[in-house]
Amino acid sequence: MASRVRPVDEVRLGEGWGHLERDRDLPAWLARATLRAFLASIDHRRHAVLLPSGERVGDPAGPCIRIVDEADLAARLFSQGSLGFGEAFIVGSWRGHPGGGSGHSGHPPEDVRAELDAVAEWLTIYAERIDRFERSLARLARPVWNWRLPQARGNDLQGAKANISAHYDLPVEFFRLFLDDTLTYSCGLFTSATSLRDAQIAKVERLLDLADVQPGTRLLDIGCGWGFLAAHAARTRDVEVVGITLSGPQAGEARELAREFGVADRVRIEVTDYRQHHGEYDAIVSVEMLEAVGSDHWAAYAASLDRLCAADGRIALQAFTYPHQRMVRSKRSYSWVDRYIFPGGELISLAELDRLFCRQEPGRFEIQDLSRLSGSYGVTLRHWRHRFSQALDQVRDLGFDDNFIRVWLLYLAYFEAGFRARYLDVWQVGLGRTSRSAARGSRGRLSIA
Repeated sequence: MASRVRPVDEVRLGEGWGHLERDRDLPAWLARATLRAFLASIDHRRHAVLLPSGERVGDPAGPCIRIVDEADLAARLFSQGSLGFGEAFIVGSWRGHPGGGSGHSGHPPEDVRAELDAVAEWLTIYAERIDRFERSLARLARPVWNWRLPQARGNDLQGAKANISAHYDLPVEFFRLFLDDTLTYSCGLFTSATSLRDAQIAKVERLLDLADVQPGTRLLDIGCGWGFLAAHAARTRDVEVVGITLSGPQAGEARELAREFGVADRVRIEVTDYRQHHGEYDAIVSVEMLEAVGSDHWAAYAASLDRLCAADGRIALQAFTYPHQRMVRSKRSYSWVDRYIFPGGELISLAELDRLFCRQEPGRFEIQDLSRLSGSYGVTLRHWRHRFSQALDQVRDLGFDDNFIRVWLLYLAYFEAGFRARYLDVWQVGLGRTSRSAARGSRGRLSIA
């Protein structure tokens, strides 16, 4: 089997890594200037960078990364910014340096878990400063980026299916290597749970409560994944559930899970787009689906949920967010995540979510409950990353190569760091019709998980 990850805009799935080859034609003075800008951007009081010469820049004892190939790193940073930084990790031009101090760390080179622990710790600190570095470097390199960086593929009906396929149609056996046995691929809730499985069940239960799912409820799960929420709701709350997804392989697994749970007569899984689905539901749940919609289609997503939700219905969302100004700056940008992980993805802000659902047409919905899960996502991703690190031989047995493995190691560490640093957030949002919420006298209950 060929490698399954690729830049979606350049080659078809599994056609290799030729795009990672680079000419080292950056003039020496420009390479030095780029590296100086990078080194100046780190927090010298809290983490560090180890240079090939052995010189350590920054905190003598803090989390550390090690530059292996200065020329390659400089060329990638200059030509592609943060995208180039991620690609430099894939090819090994920088690595995590476990142990903190200079010299040998005491960890063997093959200790991938220790290396990525160091990367996650380092990125958690750097997340606070990466915007500053990109803005500084962009003054010099923006014309190069504008010329070299491709445009993300959009999320019209055809593009959305292709974008979802690029990530979620990897073999389910791959996801089983690092997810728990519920195959739940979203943030768990670790406020009281200690195991990954218990945290996922706690998350699902809270979402079902937010949506007021009770016996007899007609429930829609938009972006149902491998089907655990739908099957669990049908079995534990005696409801009928429709789950929709754009992934054929996921739909097949979700139907099989409903059969295993003994609820195949109450769970229907459809391969369809939310814009093309019809019906009326008492409750709608959509878990980490909004990130895949794209800003051009956020209004259509909100309108679709309004159309599908009954007059007294409720909606429970779980969604990634950026602070509003970062959301605005990131629109139509192209990042390492766009190329390798979630093509076509964009993060919304809470202010924009409120505008779309509650302000666009006054009287449509209002936010009745709002809880931040970002701390829980850091824990969830650490669990996934450690499980993944321990399963690398099995990943290779599935046909994936070392470039793919380093993409996924960095992806898991990168998002872990982002949530720990609150560079991005994840929220559970309970939405109700304004007429219903007026009767309850409720508005925007905020809790921090």
